[in-house]
Amino acid sequence: MKKLNVAIIGQGRSGRDIHGNYFLSELNTHFNVKYVVEADKTRRDIAKEEYKDCIVFEDYTALFDVDDVDLVVNASYSHMHYPITKDLLAHGKNVLVEKPFARNRYECDDLIKTAKEKGAVLSVFQQSMVAPYYLKVKELLAQNLIGNVLQVNIRYNGFSRRWDWQTLQSKMGGNVYNTGPHPLGLAMDFLDFSEETRVAYSKLASSEMFSGDAENFAKIILTAPGKPVVDVEINSTDPYTDYNMKIIGERGTIKASLGKYSCKYITPGENPDQPVKEEFIYEGENKKPVYCKENLISHEISEEIKGSVFTEAVHAVYESMYSAITEGGELLIKPELFARLYGVIAQIHDQNPLERKF
Repeated sequence: MKKLNVAIIGQGRSGRDIHGNYFLSELNTHFNVKYVVEADKTRRDIAKEEYKDCIVFEDYTALFDVDDVDLVVNASYSHMHYPITKDLLAHGKNVLVEKPFARNRYECDDLIKTAKEKGAVLSVFQQSMVAPYYLKVKELLAQNLIGNVLQVNIRYNGFSRRWDWQTLQSKMGGNVYNTGPHPLGLAMDFLDFSEETRVAYSKLASSEMFSGDAENFAKIILTAPGKPVVDVEINSTDPYTDYNMKIIGERGTIKASLGKYSCKYITPGENPDQPVKEEFIYEGENKKPVYCKENLISHEISEEIKGSVFTEAVHAVYESMYSAITEGGELLIKPELFARLYGVIAQIHDQNPLERKF
């Protein structure tokens, strides 16, 4: 089976610690890291050792004249994703771009158009869409245990300070561009990526736990006709959230974190019907009013989740990329759908302009 030659742009937390680690793992059987682009000389030297004497470049434009690169992984700074991906696609290169895909819907659509014109494969690295815990949630929903979904709560919260470049608006920093594509991508999936998705409410704020001028608090409520309400939080000042996702249905609820899920529900027909009483419900001879009470028959399941968003989910994305490049297979992460997501992200920022300080 043919191995594809990969070029990685950037050897930071994503380029090296996520993509690089995957390529060096036993899960990878389809890709060979032949080129690395990195501005820092020390990291270029490390890359040559780690990827067995790969060819290193200081600038991504050196890839334009390379004929044997089958896939470029664009893990550059967030604000550079769009222009670098545009250049690569214009030179006929297949590209997997890290999130954020781009700044807004226009830029995403422009990249999609360029890829089609050049016959290149384009996708965005949003592996959370195939994370083991989310696949388990979708499996439970397909069983219809909790009935029609009414509301989805998604929490990507934590409790930490930050002072790097991802706190700066000038570099597309802040929780919505940094972390937000993951929970907001899941939110859009619950809305079937509807073009009629509406930002019903949004609030962005920056607290003293962020040194830059971008937001570290985001509260967003999305909805679409005939779809559930989706409530998203991306907050760096919350140490108490014990779940990533909670799906509230007509007959119960699913709660899931990256490593565990629980589901409590009732089954239709197991509990006797309770006809509506238009007066108070009484108890005893003195007719003392009481609250509705019964021994409700319910079911609860809970299980540890195997697999990781940084291993199995990454593998699934790359298997999809391999199939798309070699056989014209369907992409797991379809750029056309995620362009809609970045249109929503742009709306959120437009609704919440923050003062620029840097």
